[in-house]
Amino acid sequence: MGHDPSARRAGWIMLALFWMLALATGTWFYQGVLERRDHPNRHLLDDAAEPGASVVLQRNRAGHYMAAGRINGEPVDFLVDTGATHVAISASLAARLGLEATGQAWFETANGRVRGELTVLDEVRLGHLGIGSVRAVILPEIGGDRALLGMSFLNHFDIRVRDGQMVLMVPEAR
Repeated sequence: MGHDPSARRAGWIMLALFWMLALATGTWFYQGVLERRDHPNRHLLDDAAEPGASVVLQRNRAGHYMAAGRINGEPVDFLVDTGATHVAISASLAARLGLEATGQAWFETANGRVRGELTVLDEVRLGHLGIGSVRAVILPEIGGDRALLGMSFLNHFDIRVRDGQMVLMVPEAR
């Protein structure tokens, strides 16, 4: 007795569909694992913690503190940089936010001395922590929509770094 060729073909199609679905599911799962390792603080974009509570940042696998936040209400990926005097943004992000330069200045960066345009951000937000009128600089060599979260924002908080975590706390009234 022979096998029905159409049933055999249907079996191969079902087997191929199973493996494609398994591969797609595995890729989706692995992408999520990588995203959580590279951006462990993505949840801060929609953080609804009580005002006054601290914000805890986890170091990513590269050893940096990356965090999702907002500038003037727009979502931004921040690289926390305690060595940067100001919040620093790219020209493309400044254009997207509709920012205007208020002057120019020279800045020392990891890539040497560069000229940047000064500006003021209406609000910078990291989780539930927000500061208004934050000094910033538009630097031409920063690419994409990532921003450096510098001391013009961070100075408003007490900072503690320990065991792969950076904790930003609202300072107690003195």
